Amino acid sequence: MSADSNTLILFLLSQHKDAYQVILNGVKGGPKEKRLAAQFIPKFSLDLCEDEDVSIRRQAIKELPRFATGENIPRVADILTQLLQTDDTAEFNQVNGALLSIFKLDAKGTLGGLFSQILQGEDIVRERAIKFLSAKMKTLPEDVLSKEVEELVFTETKKVLEDVTGEEFVLLMRLVSGLKILQTVSGRQQLVELVVEQAFLEQALNPADTDTVDRLLQCTRQALPLFSKNVHSTRFVTYFCENVLPNLSALASPAPTLDIQLEVLKLLAEMSPFCGDMEKLEANLHTLFNKLLEFMPLPPEDAENGEKESSEEPKLQFSSVECLLYSFHQLGKKLPDFLLDKVDQEKLKDFKIRLQYFARGLQVYIRQLRVALQGKTGDALKTEENKIKVVALKITNNINILIKDLFHNPPSYKSSVTLSWKPVQKSEAGATAIKKPVPVAQRRDARQIYNPPSGKYSATIGNFTYVCFFIFVFTLNLKNMNMVKCV
Repeated sequence: MSADSNTLILFLLSQHKDAYQVILNGVKGGPKEKRLAAQFIPKFSLDLCEDEDVSIRRQAIKELPRFATGENIPRVADILTQLLQTDDTAEFNQVNGALLSIFKLDAKGTLGGLFSQILQGEDIVRERAIKFLSAKMKTLPEDVLSKEVEELVFTETKKVLEDVTGEEFVLLMRLVSGLKILQTVSGRQQLVELVVEQAFLEQALNPADTDTVDRLLQCTRQALPLFSKNVHSTRFVTYFCENVLPNLSALASPAPTLDIQLEVLKLLAEMSPFCGDMEKLEANLHTLFNKLLEFMPLPPEDAENGEKESSEEPKLQFSSVECLLYSFHQLGKKLPDFLLDKVDQEKLKDFKIRLQYFARGLQVYIRQLRVALQGKTGDALKTEENKIKVVALKITNNINILIKDLFHNPPSYKSSVTLSWKPVQKSEAGATAIKKPVPVAQRRDARQIYNPPSGKYSATIGNFTYVCFFIFVFTLNLKNMNMVKCV
């Protein structure tokens, strides 16, 4: 036995001599007396965990796992969980270590103590206990995290989720999303159901309430990794089409630096490939179509009259258009005759004029970006200026590909693109660098760039492209815009 342990025992004896003597005498008694002795001896050590002297507390915490046996484990775990509220870093780390050590002795008993404090303890204890589980559970060996243990974690977590803050929700979803028992299709579906309950998708959206908007964003972000071809995003996509898009311009941003409209459109775009059968598909496609029209302007009036100079070029929001076009393209697959039979012909004509105007600017802009990136590899592509140009090229290429599909007769929905902000795949990474400079005149690749018929809008392309480039960079909300120059 260590010297510290002896010191602690001597301290116990000096402070509680009479009581300790009675308990020790019980050890020599019958079964009832022995059980009582076994219950009360650890209590003296537990009391010392709250002593004013930090050195005594630390020693008591160190010795506490020795008493973690049988029925004592939930009680010891409960005490250790309460001790997570300490502001002493060394003591806090020691409590973490003690909890992990008894976790390996009896995971279910330890979880009992932890969840008891999460459900009933003080706010700071609850907060730190949730953080402990979220961070430490994944570090435990597989033999500790048995199926029964994981089932207990999931059951207790569902109780906690009945009343949580946004931060707690994220931490708890991170905890349960890592459980092996939930890695199946049915398990993922259960997790989606949990998120749906938190998102309040059965209620109408109050766009002016930042808490409501933030809740929806947090829930959607947690649900996104769970969606697949077998776990559908239908309820979320439907809610976005019916409640969010009509209120897009009125949404209150939960953070001053967040572009709430673009964030919502990105989430919708990421969910749309996993949407299943939608009850009001045609109505929701109309909502998406109308919102897309809002973000794709008509050519300036003077351009229609054949004039070369435009007094004011339309502001183009490339990032938002990428999201809306992608979402429309994904849902349009489910109703391929939408543009042919479900949209008024005058409105369709108007839409094609907007698409054509957008496509003309994209052609010149894409060529400029490709020339700017020719021959650049490795570190050269990592400069702030070239990073912006690479992202710009991804966005414009995506828009161009989707526009080409919609210009087919009948409209096609066969092309596949990767959203510009998604991680670059290996096959794409190699395509970023252009190995050999090629004259601009030779870079008209019909497979990559849509060439609309020449006509009265061509006179404004030069000015259009120059203005669009800087509007685009502004839309991206990136820093150091002055580093980017037109080629």
